[in-house]
Amino acid sequence: MKNLRFSRLCAKSVVRIVVASVIPVALLAGVSGADSTTTPTVNPITLTAPTNLPGVAALPYTGTTAPTFSIPATVSALTVTPDQGVSGVPVVIAGSGLPANASLTLTWSTNSATWVADVEPNTVNYLGTSYAKFSVVMATVTTNASGAFSFSTTAPSDFGGVHDIYAVENGVALAHGGFELLRILSVSPTSGPVGTPITISYTSMGASLYTGGASVIYDNHYAGEMMANWTRGNASITIPATGPVGPHYIQIGNAISYMYLNVIQSPIPYTNGGTALFTVTKDSALVAPKINWPASVAPTVSQFTTVSTTGLDPASSAVATLSQTSGPVNTPITLKVTGLPSSGTDQLVWSTVVGNRVNCASTCWAFTSNPLGSGTVTNGTLNANLTVPNGLGGWHVVQVLNASGLIEAQVPFYIKESIVPFTNKAGTVVSLGVATADDTDSAAALAAGQSGTGTYTFHENQEFTISIDGVGWTQLDNTLGVDYDNSYMGYGCGFNSNGYMVIHLHATGGPGIHMINLYPMLYSLSPSFASTPYGMVPLLSYAHDYPGLALGYQVPSIQFSIRVVK
Repeated sequence: MKNLRFSRLCAKSVVRIVVASVIPVALLAGVSGADSTTTPTVNPITLTAPTNLPGVAALPYTGTTAPTFSIPATVSALTVTPDQGVSGVPVVIAGSGLPANASLTLTWSTNSATWVADVEPNTVNYLGTSYAKFSVVMATVTTNASGAFSFSTTAPSDFGGVHDIYAVENGVALAHGGFELLRILSVSPTSGPVGTPITISYTSMGASLYTGGASVIYDNHYAGEMMANWTRGNASITIPATGPVGPHYIQIGNAISYMYLNVIQSPIPYTNGGTALFTVTKDSALVAPKINWPASVAPTVSQFTTVSTTGLDPASSAVATLSQTSGPVNTPITLKVTGLPSSGTDQLVWSTVVGNRVNCASTCWAFTSNPLGSGTVTNGTLNANLTVPNGLGGWHVVQVLNASGLIEAQVPFYIKESIVPFTNKAGTVVSLGVATADDTDSAAALAAGQSGTGTYTFHENQEFTISIDGVGWTQLDNTLGVDYDNSYMGYGCGFNSNGYMVIHLHATGGPGIHMINLYPMLYSLSPSFASTPYGMVPLLSYAHDYPGLALGYQVPSIQFSIRVVK
């Protein structure tokens, strides 16, 4: 533990789009997607953190928000000893020259930090971060006959930086002091073979634009960013051990996406970060492909993307439910609808979007639908077995339409990302997600994103591919950042290819096991939404601090390994 003071994108684009019958957009959408050349209507929502996020420290001290108080132009000084330190260090707060035998409230200034998004019927736009400062009650103290007091406590777990401490009487601050909360970096374990999960914990990150993020550097290669908005300054992430046998250096430092290398000369030198050593003990066997899901939490925003009131039958009181509300493409689900008219045949459709964000004009994407067949209503109830279409990930809606084309009922379903399996001629899975590259121009190769034969073993510098299904289209889930041996290469996008994403890489780094990790990221290259920091890089703290969690999005990280041979 340390106390810290101070892809290859082929020109012949991948296309595997299922052509859908289109219900008139008027029945499905309120708004078409807009981006580069339009000025969209924006309705910012300051997101509320899910209440059941794990590992979130409580508000400091009593946890009670302090009543508003005034601060005169002149107040006496509180002595805070020491005046800086890490969480858990003993602290003594003392005052003198105050009213005798007076009951005073000690307050501690803290912050809230969160994400801001624009939630529309057909997309979610990332709009940045939001911070607010407030005070909590530390304790009530009583001065002696000489107007002095002394209060012993410990520094709390909280956002880092300077915290104001006031002694307040009857709504007026009488004395002021401060404590600077410093950072702690810890790495565990400190040794192991290639592929070992390394947990990096970093405390007391800030609640402001220039203190709220930290870069993660592995052997001078940028791996991604960690954030701690919803975890109140304390971040914990996991990266794999990579590289040859021997020592490897992990560096953490202040960042808005990329590291501020001379931050010790800045106005916020306490964000300087630190380094830790990890020793790779040996090469390893292949590490099985794995999807690492974020925390399972309840959304705090009730809107679901693609759910619209347009086209609803105003007389309908039908209720639709699904046997499950999330899963990968091709998931079998059962739809049940009650409260329908007593008999008849209803059409079942899947609401989604089609389009892209590149070189678009006034309309970049719009609602469309896939037919799911029909269902027979018996005594006001409809039951149907359905299969989730192979398409874009994220929130979609199953809709039940009557003979007039009005929506009788609708229910959302969330498509989760999944790894594409590769099989041999016998139908046996030989690899998950990883395959050779097929750079031919055949229709079959292009339809498969120019992925070839499934395998985990490649010759040095050989081109290979990784294939994912269920990538979404919003700014929260349309892209995944790609790390090769903890070095950020770029990103892949699944919007234009209907959720099917194939990235092309090369097997570099010499013989042995090499790790490839895909991480969630915040797409911030939209000209319509400028000034959106912390975007376009792997967000390594996605599991606990990611705006999509408030909206029911489950964007995972996905890990692969390959074996490179001569």
